[in-house]
Amino acid sequence: MPDGLVRVLVADDDPLVRSALTMMLDGAPGIEVVAAVTDGDEVPAALDRHAAGVVLMDLRMPRVDGIQATRRARARPQPPEVVVLTTFDTDEHVVRALRAGASGFLLKDTPPERIVEAIRRVAAGDPILSPAVTRRLMARVAADAAAFERARGQLGAVSPRERDVAVGVARGLTNAEIAAELTMSVATVKAHLTHIMTKLGVDNRTQVAMLVHDAGLV
Repeated sequence: MPDGLVRVLVADDDPLVRSALTMMLDGAPGIEVVAAVTDGDEVPAALDRHAAGVVLMDLRMPRVDGIQATRRARARPQPPEVVVLTTFDTDEHVVRALRAGASGFLLKDTPPERIVEAIRRVAAGDPILSPAVTRRLMARVAADAAAFERARGQLGAVSPRERDVAVGVARGLTNAEIAAELTMSVATVKAHLTHIMTKLGVDNRTQVAMLVHDAGLV
């Protein structure tokens, strides 16, 4: 913020959590809680009324969850930074929050001083993740990279035409739709699929589709 003061909006449906966060942050030098709301649908109006530079956002709220609220906040002309503070640290929650535009992701068992530090760093343009979340993301990236290389290697065994058929399967097309798109007969599509499953060592269309997705071909 221009005056060096970090103005924070707290969004959490738990009154005890809201109260505790407000007291903790208001006691930290250079930070002021300008508003506290109970649900994600209250965030836009609160941002209209208050010049908050950072939103401390819960994920699970009854009407509009933190993911959607983050997406809406970040779509504003002068968007605040968003730090997600939650008890839910599944890979899906982390990735969805970051894709929605969150600059930070912390767990609610994070020590108070780390939360304060995270708000200051995010306000200064330095994204931050809790160590536990960072480890989970690194593990996910490593797993995704391994799956990508494995799928690419397996699909290297099929011909270019067979790969086209496999991509059609991954897109959810029927045999007739694949045949029409690739200008071949349905019988030829079926024959290609038989060859594909044999070469890939899989038993059904779903496994073919999963490999194609892991290889990043759709």
